[in-house]
Amino acid sequence: MTRERNPLVVSRVVGDVLDAFTSTVELRVYSDGRMLCNGCNFRPSQVVAQPRVDIGGDDFRSLYTLVMVDADAPSPSNPCLREYLHWLADIPGSTGADFGTEIVSYESPQPSMGIHRLVLGLFRQPRRQTVNAPRGRQNFNTREFSRLHNLGSPVAAVYYNCQREGGTGGRRAL
Repeated sequence: MTRERNPLVVSRVVGDVLDAFTSTVELRVYSDGRMLCNGCNFRPSQVVAQPRVDIGGDDFRSLYTLVMVDADAPSPSNPCLREYLHWLADIPGSTGADFGTEIVSYESPQPSMGIHRLVLGLFRQPRRQTVNAPRGRQNFNTREFSRLHNLGSPVAAVYYNCQREGGTGGRRAL
């Protein structure tokens, strides 16, 4: 029996937020001067500013939709507001968020209880289209949003953990 090594699967990001997918685009996300890698830890003070997002590739004619959600709102033991939408933007390929259009403005995470998984999923639009803002941030559903806008499966994703400033402990590996 082989053990799963994909951190998005081990952390249940694939399952709780995203369907299984194959990454086909390089997604680089930086916050507080650090590159985000799956499972890294940040405090709210380190993610106050909108992260810098760079999309790899050489086709600036492609358009991507970036979704950032909290998979554990309001708490990991009772995620009744899953998914909480923190950011939604359209970004041209081979550029960064600075060249894109913000659909829902960035709201920095402020977890009050437990360790939260903040997920950034990237979807390639099959053709340039208008992506509409949802009615609210609470109970956003990335899968449903993707279906509604015909975005298909994600082409890249990354997640990080965030807990309140004075929080201690860590997420246990399964």
